[in-house]
Amino acid sequence: MQVLLAGASGALGGPLVRQLIAAGHQVSGITRSSQGASRIAQLGGSPIVVDVMDRDALLRAVEGKTFQAVIHELTALKKAPARHSDMAQTNALRTQGTAHLLEAAQATGARRFLTQSIVFGYGYADHGTTPLTEDSPFGVPHGDAFDAHLAAMVSTEQQATHAEGIEGIALRYGLFYGADIDNVAAMLRRRMLPVVRNGGEIPFIHHEDAAAATLAALHHGRAGRAYNIVDDTPATFRQLVTGIAEHRHAPSPLVVPQWVLAVAAPYGKALFGGVSMRVSNARAKNELSWKPKYPSISDGIQAQ
Repeated sequence: MQVLLAGASGALGGPLVRQLIAAGHQVSGITRSSQGASRIAQLGGSPIVVDVMDRDALLRAVEGKTFQAVIHELTALKKAPARHSDMAQTNALRTQGTAHLLEAAQATGARRFLTQSIVFGYGYADHGTTPLTEDSPFGVPHGDAFDAHLAAMVSTEQQATHAEGIEGIALRYGLFYGADIDNVAAMLRRRMLPVVRNGGEIPFIHHEDAAAATLAALHHGRAGRAYNIVDDTPATFRQLVTGIAEHRHAPSPLVVPQWVLAVAAPYGKALFGGVSMRVSNARAKNELSWKPKYPSISDGIQAQ
């Protein structure tokens, strides 16, 4: 299958390019930089250097090409977002970026379209211990600063699953970890990564498992469906960072009161302090014939 992958040079894009090629697919990877193009080429893909937010440039870049599938894995997050404004570019990629990629899919004959969403669309809140499924309310506005992020998640999902002539699938990933473990350890050594004492449990997914689930969705996902792509064991952000510190013999993270993050990093405080959710991956396991290689963050950290 000829696959156009947007975000091919990112933390998830790298494992996904490798796994797609290993499965026999030919991958053209979109990136904005020459460094990204070099990485895609080293992985065996064919780089396309273009900014997806520039609609006309994107359509020129794919003119004359043919693809069977387009996968949207673009974000603008080089690090964990601290403030709501840090999400603005990613929100734009989920709204306008998705629209532009769908046009590119239709122009190149692609029928299959996978888009990245995230489990936080179920709401930035404490959801208790009842597992959330794909049928749980998603993207419900609450009249606060989080509504813009929720609206962007809903936009990318609805655009993908309602586009004419497109078999659209939404992947609601958990919080990624794995490829960034070296960076986390380096930040801990510089005392740059504080955590809160009593943060909620949230769903995680190792980058390699996320890539494997995406490949499975390309092959087996049902059009119009959303899939929760998470591991089996929710954990706190503090447990993740502390686990990395122990494994890499780095200093333990600084523990700060939640009010400190509320002032310095209001988005991060909600994500790592106020959000708590258990998310079911049963649909992905049943329909995609997939299960995480690393069922918990402990398994994933120890494998690095």
